[in-house]
Parts: sequence; structure tokens; C-alpha cells
Amino acid sequence: MSIQTWTFIIVGLTFAIYIGVAIWARASSTSEFYVAGKGVHPVLNGMATAADWMSAASFISMAGLIAFMGYQGSQYLMGWTGGYVLLALMLAPYLRKFGKFTVPDFIGDRYYSQVARVVAVVCALFVSFTYVVGQMKGVGIAFSKFLEIPFTWGVVIGVGIVFFYAVLGGMKGITYTQVAQYCVLIFAYLVPAVFISILMVGNPIPQLGLGGTLSDGSQLLGKLDSLCTELGFEEYTTSARSPVDMFFITAALMLGTAGLPHVIVRFFTVPKVVDARKSAGWALLFIAILYTSAPAIAAFARTNLINTVSNQPYSTMPAWFSNWEDTGLLKFNDKNGDGIIQYYDDQNPDFVLSVAEPAGYKGNELIVDRDIMVLANPEIANLPSWVIALVVAGGLAAALSTAAGLLLVISSSISHDLLKKWLRPNISEKGELKAARWAIAAAVIVAGYFGINPPGFVAEVVAWAFGLAAASFFPALIMGIFYKRMNREGAVAGMIVGLVFTGLYIVYFKYLGGTADEYWWDISPEGIGTLGMLLNFLVSIVVSRFFPAPPPDVQELVERIRVPKGAGEAVGH
Repeated sequence: MSIQTWTFIIVGLTFAIYIGVAIWARASSTSEFYVAGKGVHPVLNGMATAADWMSAASFISMAGLIAFMGYQGSQYLMGWTGGYVLLALMLAPYLRKFGKFTVPDFIGDRYYSQVARVVAVVCALFVSFTYVVGQMKGVGIAFSKFLEIPFTWGVVIGVGIVFFYAVLGGMKGITYTQVAQYCVLIFAYLVPAVFISILMVGNPIPQLGLGGTLSDGSQLLGKLDSLCTELGFEEYTTSARSPVDMFFITAALMLGTAGLPHVIVRFFTVPKVVDARKSAGWALLFIAILYTSAPAIAAFARTNLINTVSNQPYSTMPAWFSNWEDTGLLKFNDKNGDGIIQYYDDQNPDFVLSVAEPAGYKGNELIVDRDIMVLANPEIANLPSWVIALVVAGGLAAALSTAAGLLLVISSSISHDLLKKWLRPNISEKGELKAARWAIAAAVIVAGYFGINPPGFVAEVVAWAFGLAAASFFPALIMGIFYKRMNREGAVAGMIVGLVFTGLYIVYFKYLGGTADEYWWDISPEGIGTLGMLLNFLVSIVVSRFFPAPPPDVQELVERIRVPKGAGEAVGH
């Protein structure tokens, strides 16, 4: 059967499973809609958390980033995994002990202020909308290529599926759907990785295959280094990026992870605090399976791409090349008219003058969207059609699972934190549930629009979201748990300054003409969230000293949520 037929079968089957699970686990109360009734088993919650966490950026874009950035791309790998450990150790159990529905709920009560709650809602909406845009683009890429439909319609279909099970099931439906999606995405990620590892280095374990030997006797990474330098690119295993910027990007991703509301809320769905700790451990295991495979997949993909297309006649390109050209995500422009694909680093002037131009080079002729590498990798390696279709299903599962979690955060921020906790405190449970579903409906439409008109490639947009989360939420959460003296004035001032500073920096350098030469201390927009976070801490502490300490009941609350495991109430609340 053709790739398209296999794709229709496998994607259709997985979508039927998701919809069936959503119908079975539909929410009938606000507790089930927001936190799945706090009755999810730790292992299942670990799988759901992993699916929620491993978005289109992890499944589709991360390996593509590493494939083109090499060692420099490791900042995404280290930042995201390290951040999850930070979240599991320093935040998740304490927030579960607090026992509320949402992160703005914690901020509002801990800082005894509706203003703090509203600021937290704004931060949650800003971060979540930025993040969900990347997921919608990932959905559009997968659908447009393998179902041979326009990118726009790919996003529309994805929006419709998410709308159905998010509106119907809320957190309860999303949780059990995400369990199914994790099974699909991890199987889809590992199967082609194992196939390609065996074909290239003879080792069925991709993590070990990264250090393996190719059929010509050369080491994989050594071969990839030489292939890159022959085309003027820097060595795959080195980085020209400023160490300062790499540190700040890694830290922003790490700290942003610990401040992402859609991940934090997953730990509100288990029965007890001890279960939050257990589910965090299970989730880390489930996440590590994919994340330790990504560097190998990236190296395999880049090696196969260069060997297949570089300095080869366009007329000899395999079918996958023209198929991806049809999507507009892979482009060949024969600038010198010789029919040969000239693929060099045109940002390396010395190489262009000494090597490329004598070979007839008149500009780079190949443009590859980084987000296609994981989806195209099985085709490039000439794997069976069913494997290619399986990868599509996995990419869609990753994007849709995270999109659903984000949309629920948006919905709960509006219906619970704004409506129930502020504007209409007397609203009935039925009315709140209805408002939550209308909020998801509106959010999914807005997310679909920006998915069709994305501001950047998937992982880049997601990196901005993490930076914004690091600069706004992380300090308020950490100080809310571990610093009794932090008051509402300090927390609100810090969140506003951190969010505004980071947002303005990103907008200026990405959309208003700012250049890399103007970066502050060589810090790129992807890493500026770390500086925003430090500024947040500084402003919060300074401002808090000009105002009274929190009331005694709030300080008692801080003590209570820090009661260690085993001390009576902590394991049962």
C-alpha cells in the first residue's frame, strides 16, 4: 500500500481511539474538568504528563534542531530534561499539597490578591498561547505532507479533533487520551530510530548507535563532522555560539519548564502528594526514552540528507524529495542552471570564495525547514510505508496532546480564575463548566489562526514560551513556596517586570529589526528569559521590603505546604 493509504489507516485508527477515550472519560463536574477528579493513578499520570510534556517541539522539531545545529542544539535537550527534574523536585509536590485547580489559583491565594491572580492569568494566557502556536504548526506540517492537503486544512483538522475531546472530556478526558497518545508517540519515535540505527551502524539501540561505526569503517560523528566541514558548515560536534548565550538559553528552557502551567497542573490530578512524587518519577522515565534517542535520530537524519542531496543532480532525486517540495517546506532553486544541488553554508564567506564559487556556486540552492527532519527521516532512509505513516501518527499525537493541555490551561484561567474567583463568584458549577467549554472553543479558534500564520519554526516559538514562563511564573512559584516574607506587592511587580521585559526583548529582535550585534551581553531572544527571571527575583525582593509582610494565615499556609512527606497531613491531603 502507498504511504498515503497507510497514513489514512493509522492516523484514522489513532484518532478513533482518542475520540472513543474522550467519550468514555467525559467530565461531568468542574473537578473532573479541571483536575480529573484527583483520581489518576501515578503510572498513568506519568504517561499523561510525558505526553503533555513531549510536544511537537520534542517529537518533530527537537531532533531537527539538533540535526542542523549539532552540539549547539544540545541546549534544548539539556534545558528541557533538566527543567523537568527541577519541576519534579522543587515544585510539583508542594503545589499538589496546596490542593487547588490552577497555577493562578495558587498565586492568587498565596499572595492574597486578586491583582496577583489576574497578573498570573495574563502570564498563563500569554505563555500558553505562544506555546500552542507551535503545536498547531506541527499538526499542519504532518497533515499537509502525508494526507496531501493544504497546510491550512491540516491545522483546521487538528483544531477540530482537539476541540472535540478537550471540550467534551476536560482534564479527565485529556488525561486518558494522553495516555493513549504517549503509547502512540513513543512507539512511532522508536521504531524508525531502531530501523535506521540497524541500517547505518548495525546496532538496534539508537542511543548506542550514535557512537557507532558506519559501513565504510568511519565513526558516525566523525563522518558527520567531515561532511559538514566539506560544505562550509561548522563541525557537527562543536559550536560557534557564545557560551554565555548557550548557558542563558539552557537556563531559560530549564526554568521555563518549571513554570509551565500546563505541566504543573498535571500533578493536581493524583489522589495524594506522595502520588505526585511517584508520577513525576514515572514521567521522567517515560520522557527519557524519547530524549535520549533524539541525538541519534538527529545525526542519522543529517548524515542521510547530506549524502542524498549535496552536489547531486536534481534529476536523480528520489520521490520523497519532490513530495516534500510540494509542501513548500523543502525548496530547490537552481541559481546557476547546472542541474546540480549546490548546498553550502552561505554564511561562511571564506569558504564561499575559496571553494564554492570556483565550483560554480551562485548562492545556496537548497532550503530545508528544520521541522520536517523527523517526519522525512524514514523516507530518506527508504523505510517501509507503514513506518513512515506511523511517524506521522506519532507527531500528531505529540502535538495534539500538548495542545489539549495548553487549551485546558487557557480555559481554566478564564472560567475558574477570572470568572469564578473574581467576576462572578456566585456562578453555579454547571455555569462554570459551560463557561470553561466556551473558553476552550474560543481558544482553539485563536490557536488555529496563529497555527496557520506562525511567527517562527516550532521549537523557536516554544523556546520563547519557555523564556516567558521562566521570567514570569518561576520566581513567583519558588518564592511562594520557600520564602514566607514574599508579599503580594513584590510578587506582582516581579511578574509584570519579568514578563514585559522578556516580551519586549523578543519582539524587538524578532520583529522590529533588531540585529544580533545589538544583543545584550550576547544573549539571544531564546535565552533572554533567564535575565528576565533574574530581574523578576530582584524586583520582587526589593519591592517586597517596602511593604508589610504577608498576613499570619498566609505564612502559616507556606509552612503547611512545605510539610515533608510522611508528616501526617502531607501524604493524605
